[in-house]
Amino acid sequence: MPRKIVVTSALPYANGSIHIGHLVEYLQTDIWVRFEKMCGNQCLYFCADDTHGTPIMISAKAAGISPEQLIERMHTEHKTDFDGFHIEFDNYYSTHSPENKALSEQIFKSLYEAGSIVKRTIKQAYCESCKMALPDRYIRGACPRCGADGQYGDSCENCGATYQPTELINPYCATCRAEPVRRASEHYFFKL
Repeated sequence: MPRKIVVTSALPYANGSIHIGHLVEYLQTDIWVRFEKMCGNQCLYFCADDTHGTPIMISAKAAGISPEQLIERMHTEHKTDFDGFHIEFDNYYSTHSPENKALSEQIFKSLYEAGSIVKRTIKQAYCESCKMALPDRYIRGACPRCGADGQYGDSCENCGATYQPTELINPYCATCRAEPVRRASEHYFFKL
């Protein structure tokens, strides 16, 4: 009896081009999917551009375009690259889609109504010059564990430590280099 298999690869971030290191995973997965199909199994290969996060915002700003324009540009480029290497997805899509938004909202609403998500006020780094909160890639400073300078607000590339942006030593806005202040804001958290 044929097996039913659903396969995906790590979703490529929509902030830049696909490079040969990225392609290795997709080529290996494509070979395995083709093998499974040749064996008579129903094997579906899905993937999409990951379009959420600060690297998208930073790359779009650097290119002088909106995040949506960057997402569209990268999707076309990524699909062209995959097609050029004959990687055959059954569907290659985007996390920036009406379907993903609707499903995410449905899941959030269900979890919130069930009491599995709670709202809390936290302090976070804020740049008064840029008028924005400073998540991971928007804030830099020295690692609170090893002291390495110029680290992002979520992890240290020197020692591998993870931390909160507010834990950085001598933090600064990655965009304008201003010293951030701490501001209270409401966020949603899983009730664990």
